[in-house]
Amino acid sequence: MTIKRLDHVSVVVDDLTAAIDFFTVLGMTREGEAKIEGPWVDRINAIEGIEVDIVMMRTPDGHGRLELTKFRNPPLVAIEPAIAPPNTLGLRSVMFAVDDVDDTVARLRAIGAELVGDVVQYENAYRLCYMRGPAGIIVALAEELSA
Repeated sequence: MTIKRLDHVSVVVDDLTAAIDFFTVLGMTREGEAKIEGPWVDRINAIEGIEVDIVMMRTPDGHGRLELTKFRNPPLVAIEPAIAPPNTLGLRSVMFAVDDVDDTVARLRAIGAELVGDVVQYENAYRLCYMRGPAGIIVALAEELSA
């Protein structure tokens, strides 16, 4: 075996409070937070003078975690285009299983999230959609349909 588990996914955000709110509305809970800086973090990132605030968010089942990272130093580097389309190279999305897609979409829209396309049904198995979340990331939502 080469890995034990997926530990967490890290998301760099420009507004840590808004990101915490987004993932809290989604159903995650704050697990912990820390200010990170020093030679070890500079060396692992190959960047001098890193200062970040991180907040760990945990899924309700206790298995999934997101690390929300806000850089205080150095300044953020913007990607172009800022709101990348779905076919952009790199990490595509983070998918969450939800009880009710429509309810989740409504709650996320209430705090400013945007639906990327439409809510669609995949065969008789799932209702699916993509939401644009903090820092422009795409969060996929999947509601399993009963057979």
